[in-house]
Parts: sequence; C-alpha cells; structure tokens
Amino acid sequence: MNNQQPIEAAKNLANFKIGLWFFGISFWLFGITDRSIASLSDGYLSVIDIAQLGTATFFFVSWLLLKPTSRQKQV
Repeated sequence: MNNQQPIEAAKNLANFKIGLWFFGISFWLFGITDRSIASLSDGYLSVIDIAQLGTATFFFVSWLLLKPTSRQKQV
C-alpha cells in the first residue's frame, strides 16, 4: 500500500505536466493569432511586426519541443 503512493504521485505529476503543456499551446496559438491580426490590421507589415511574429513563432516551436514525456515505471 505504501509503495502505491509514490507511483500515484508520479502519475499525477506527469498528467499535470502534460496538461500544462497543452494549455500553453493554446496560449501560444492565441498570441501568434493576435500578433498576426494586429500586424495586418493597418495594411502593411513593418520590420517590427515581422520581428514580433518571428519571435512568437520561435518561442511556440520551442514550447512544442519541450513536450514532457510520459515515461512511467512498470510495476
């Protein structure tokens, strides 16, 4: 019974990490969409707009690469 508690805690932590990762994806997509709409609303793209979109896209791709693994010990 006592050995089950650390396993359950590890599973809960893994589920929390994956949930947080998926939650972050929605925020990054919202941010990129918001920047795209704001950049294109005046009819032309400036260098600053392109830099902001590039930075947001870079961080989004970085976030995708930080996906937590769900490796769990087999009991």
